[in-house]
Amino acid sequence: MATTRAPSSPAPSTDATGPGGRGAAAVIAVRRLFTAQSTDYMLVLGTAIFLVALGLVMVLSSSFVQSGRGGEAFGVFIRQSLFAAVGIPVMLVMARLPVVFWRRWARTFVYIGLGLQLLVFVPGLSYEYGGNRNWITIGGFSAQPSEFLKLALVVWLASVLSKRADAFPDLKSVIFPALPISAVALMLVLAGGDLGTATIMIAIVFASLFFAGAPLRYLALLLGMGVLGAIAFALTGSSRTDRIRIWLDGCTPEQLEGVCWQPTHGMWALGSGGLLGQGLGNSAVKWSWLPHSESDYIFAIIGEELGLVGCAVVIGLFAVLGIGLVRLMRAHTDPLRRIATGGVMVWIVGQAFVNIAVVLGMLPVLGVPLPLISAGGSAMVANLMALGVVLSMARISAPTADAVAPVRGSVA
Repeated sequence: MATTRAPSSPAPSTDATGPGGRGAAAVIAVRRLFTAQSTDYMLVLGTAIFLVALGLVMVLSSSFVQSGRGGEAFGVFIRQSLFAAVGIPVMLVMARLPVVFWRRWARTFVYIGLGLQLLVFVPGLSYEYGGNRNWITIGGFSAQPSEFLKLALVVWLASVLSKRADAFPDLKSVIFPALPISAVALMLVLAGGDLGTATIMIAIVFASLFFAGAPLRYLALLLGMGVLGAIAFALTGSSRTDRIRIWLDGCTPEQLEGVCWQPTHGMWALGSGGLLGQGLGNSAVKWSWLPHSESDYIFAIIGEELGLVGCAVVIGLFAVLGIGLVRLMRAHTDPLRRIATGGVMVWIVGQAFVNIAVVLGMLPVLGVPLPLISAGGSAMVANLMALGVVLSMARISAPTADAVAPVRGSVA
């Protein structure tokens, strides 16, 4: 006997352009940003975003007094939020780029970075502050080209050194071709008087050579030459000499209203915080007592308002970020990925501990911001872009869309 089958209803369309398909495709596209990645990848991404969020809170707390006197109590905070809103998506987009992109465009990037740094010497475009000529102003917005030069230098060094990784037979192979371009970049920054940025760039160069496998005896020789050059440069300016002198010998009563004002009040802020701090927003030194409380000395405000616990949390977050970057670096077999990740790690984590050491009085005042936390749009965007490069190097190839999540309505 013949059996009759009930007519089946047509299967829902799986075309992404059909009803419901576009939404599903958009969900898949967003999921690809965060799925199929290693734990260390997500650790670096999550820690970076958390540091940015913490930084926005502390920028608001430390800047609203001075901003309010200009009629815009939230001015610095709003600008910093806008830069964060730009920097985080840029980081995520850069994380999607293939490694071959960085290898192909590395030389172009370093030339662009050098060109931008030259703009600080153009009259009418650049401006000087605190004895440093390292900023430019365009259309009412200021920028610090050296921050982007750091990023270009990291990518370029990784591209060049990866071609001869673990194969440096003599000193000449260590010097060429990496050091001439690096020396030009350093001289341009030093010509503007910015010793702090130059110090971080020197650390990036030596870290890149180390992670490329350059022999330690050659690195020690170059390091000694670099230290001598840095000391000679530091002694050429009265401001830099005074900073070093008070760091070594302490402050005299006559210097308290001059070069000692900022480090002294920063130390007072840390000392008054105690274990749990005075409470968020309750800092006293931000009332015109501590210059640059929202940027170079924001760690002092964290210590005063959030206490030792808050300081420990910040240090712990940078330690976690460093651990994640080290684990990513150790997982790479490609020298390009390893060198770039190591360079970014020394840049961001190293600069963070330099900034903290300055506030604690362990180093002379260098004028470097606390990465991802201090106010400063150029620094924040450049730091996030650098982490985008790291995430691009660490990215695991995502599976196809169907493997990630079946389109809604498809027949299993």
